[in-house]
Amino acid sequence: MKLLFVSDSFKGSLTSDDTARLLEQAAHRVFDACSCESMPVADGGEGTTEAVVKAVGGTLRSVCVHGPLMEETTASYGVLDERRAIIEMAAASGLPMVPDELRNPLHTTTYGTGELIRDALDQGFGEITVALGGSATNDGGMGCLRALGVRFFDAQDQELQGRGADLERVARIDVSGLHPRAPQVTFVAMCDVDNPLCGPNGATHTFGPQKGASPEIRDRLERGMVNYRDVIVRTLGIDPDGIAGSGAAGGLGAALAVFLHAELKSGIQTVLDLIDFDAKLEGTSLVVTGEGRTDWQSCHGKVMQGVGQRCLQHGVPAIALCGSLGPGAMDIFDHGIDSLMVTMDAPMSLDDAMDNAPALYLDAAERMFRLVRVGMGMAGS
Repeated sequence: MKLLFVSDSFKGSLTSDDTARLLEQAAHRVFDACSCESMPVADGGEGTTEAVVKAVGGTLRSVCVHGPLMEETTASYGVLDERRAIIEMAAASGLPMVPDELRNPLHTTTYGTGELIRDALDQGFGEITVALGGSATNDGGMGCLRALGVRFFDAQDQELQGRGADLERVARIDVSGLHPRAPQVTFVAMCDVDNPLCGPNGATHTFGPQKGASPEIRDRLERGMVNYRDVIVRTLGIDPDGIAGSGAAGGLGAALAVFLHAELKSGIQTVLDLIDFDAKLEGTSLVVTGEGRTDWQSCHGKVMQGVGQRCLQHGVPAIALCGSLGPGAMDIFDHGIDSLMVTMDAPMSLDDAMDNAPALYLDAAERMFRLVRVGMGMAGS
């Protein structure tokens, strides 16, 4: 019997590696003969590069770049093989890089993300995947594009830096200097939102507040984003608002889709493709997944949904061991997950559950596998 473990981390208590180790320990307590394999996995957010690199045996490449406030810093991206690279935009333009007191998306830029992409282009990669979660920016991707050779000018023909405050000043875009390899490369952007670039559900009004934008700043940024969109339409004949997900990462989704022709795809589905998950399902008897808390959000681009759907397509049963369940948790059964179990064995506080997470998880895993063994016996009777 082959068991495959692909659990998300339990934030603050268990890593994906921890869950795999504990599941294997429990499985060998219950089954006389079983082989266990694990794969680190993520949904396109923080930790995606690390998980994918580990799963495929890749490496990390460090590059000197500029952070969201144009400070010098070092960021890494993943080298999966001689053709493929994966970049987390948060590594160079992430919100945690900006101190609370300096968070203002008028002043932040995606320039450092562009520097990572430029390095990957210089290294000759033919397929570049960019994860769009966790940005500190609302610059429409101008900074990123500027690092790749695109130039933005105001009405006085002065070149702009590519910050959020520059959106309202853009009058002309010159794409003639775009990195020469960019048109030859396949770009994929991991994106689990469908927000447009502009409007009440757009980049600024939806995500601006968490990046430090007051109502007054949001209004200014929105006017700027509308101006930026209109210049793109005049220059390239493409309306970013017609692209679902163009508002992701403060408009970086629009920049990648319009200027680099990136395909915007689900984060978890992209990760599963990168790690060749479908091939791992060959000969697998049971998949075990899970996460810290399962609720309605788990059915919207999260690890368990993606894993369950792939298992359903291949006819492989999948069960989940989770920290807790919330409203809408049972909806995950519509996405290929056959059963849910929780780690807690008695009423307890969140602090107690997290402090005792390894022991609780191991005991719950053994209970879960014992039920699986009962089911196997009933199926054979």
